[in-house]
Amino acid sequence: MAAEQRPWLQSYPPEVPHTIDPCPFANIPDLLDYCAERYDDRTAFINMFGSLSFRQVQREAEQFASFLQYQWHLKKGDKIAVMMPNLLQYPVVIFGALKAGLTVVNINPLYTPRELQVQLADSGVTAIVVIANFAFNLQKVIAGTRIKHIIITEVGDSLGLVRGHLVNFAVRFIRRMVPSFFLPGSVTFRHALRQGAHQPYVPVLLKPDDIAYLQYTGGTTGQAKGAMLSHGNILSNISQALGMYGGIIRRGEEKALTALPLYHIFAHTINLMLFFAIGASNVLITDPRNFKSFVADLRRHHDITILTGVNTLFNALILKGVFDKVKFNHLRLVIGGGAAVQSGVEERFYRETGIHILEGYGLTECSPLCCVNPPNARSFTGSIGLPVPSTLARIVTPDGEVTWDLNTPGELEFKGPQVMQGYYNRPKETEHVMHDGYVRTGDIAVWLEGGYLKIIDRLKDMILVSGFNVFPSEIEDVVSRFERVSECAVVGVPSDKTGEAIKLYAVKRDPSLTEEELRTYCRGFLTPYKIPHYIEFVDILPKSAIGKVLRRYLREPNREHRNDE
Repeated sequence: MAAEQRPWLQSYPPEVPHTIDPCPFANIPDLLDYCAERYDDRTAFINMFGSLSFRQVQREAEQFASFLQYQWHLKKGDKIAVMMPNLLQYPVVIFGALKAGLTVVNINPLYTPRELQVQLADSGVTAIVVIANFAFNLQKVIAGTRIKHIIITEVGDSLGLVRGHLVNFAVRFIRRMVPSFFLPGSVTFRHALRQGAHQPYVPVLLKPDDIAYLQYTGGTTGQAKGAMLSHGNILSNISQALGMYGGIIRRGEEKALTALPLYHIFAHTINLMLFFAIGASNVLITDPRNFKSFVADLRRHHDITILTGVNTLFNALILKGVFDKVKFNHLRLVIGGGAAVQSGVEERFYRETGIHILEGYGLTECSPLCCVNPPNARSFTGSIGLPVPSTLARIVTPDGEVTWDLNTPGELEFKGPQVMQGYYNRPKETEHVMHDGYVRTGDIAVWLEGGYLKIIDRLKDMILVSGFNVFPSEIEDVVSRFERVSECAVVGVPSDKTGEAIKLYAVKRDPSLTEEELRTYCRGFLTPYKIPHYIEFVDILPKSAIGKVLRRYLREPNREHRNDE
């Protein structure tokens, strides 16, 4: 590829390599063993009042793998579902399943029975580890799956015998957070570890192209699909992230905060795998929606050095006054992803912390990291940054031409060692998403100076107003800077006059704010056809598990739209 077709390289800091070794290890278990040897008794994970060292994670992972091998007789390539929030058991189960050569299917524990059955049936899993709090949903659908083996884990299972028992008793009988269920033949997580300790773990030969995960897409564009991510895909993405940030990371010294759910690909690769690879102590937040408990965790761990999050998390920390209660004097690196970081949120975050949010971009099909803002950024760029090492990016216009011109919109595409092996059992969908070796993102983007990329919006979210293309993210970014609004989202709704009309949903920060005041504010920053035709104030916005606003729910036709003009 010609140098002029990699314009981002000119903006790489001197210490960032253009390419990386895509497979520094043969497989993910090899990475685990290396880290256990190197970091040994250093704390790897912290949750509530418990912790696990790197060596403990390795030991318990091998006990879990041994159980899968000897008790359940699971073989390389068999599939296991993991359905739990951020708990100490989570990394043990993931690493143990991978050591046994299994393919992991991450599942959101908040799924409805319908969503759960679709994913379990599509993936063909035969085993599952499920948090007791949501086992009742599994009971409703298990008859329609191929599941033969079930492990039940409870919140306190890795917190020690006494403390764990007290936590489990409180969750089950005092807070009544575990609805009754009946899953005959299931065993407990503790039982699995005890049984696994009686037999030696047998290493499994795993190659870089062996499938480690069926990671399901969010299903925002239709039926959720299982992206086949290999050991090599994940290891490459770790190396790419280290290529960009390795110059500022202090191996064996960092302390990271993980409030994003580890079953989501962003947190799974970055917070679980990357932070483990650098020897970081990782503070796992089980339920960040419980803000009282969340703030208590932040007070105990005010010495965090790395924070990852999404726009809604950063905004919540600001709106809840967390920075008045907790001073993060050691914080050095803040990475945003999962959804666009709005400029208004970033400006307020910087005022509170003195640290810029370095926005990145990825998608499930790319393990997920494709772009990040480099660590030498001195201001918020509003872009998704630069393609990570060993990654090629291009923008394809609607007429099918590749463009390198600045500010010319088209669909963003990527190629690199982190790109998936395809969708599980869906060759047509795989063929559709791949384009000359590149994966199509479905996002509209433009080139900026220096090879930076800026996402304009999702192709499917673009609004056509009287023949003009309007991108919701532009309006949302403007409204996010209005101090009297805490959150917002924009969608297109049918219109007899203009084809589509713009509707703005806003959560008030100032209870006295009126629709006309908000519309007047928008007139100061937007051309007339971009001014919201409808404005509706709401108490909350619908969000995904990681906090991404779900516009599709706001477009439901049964909502009423009032004309205020």
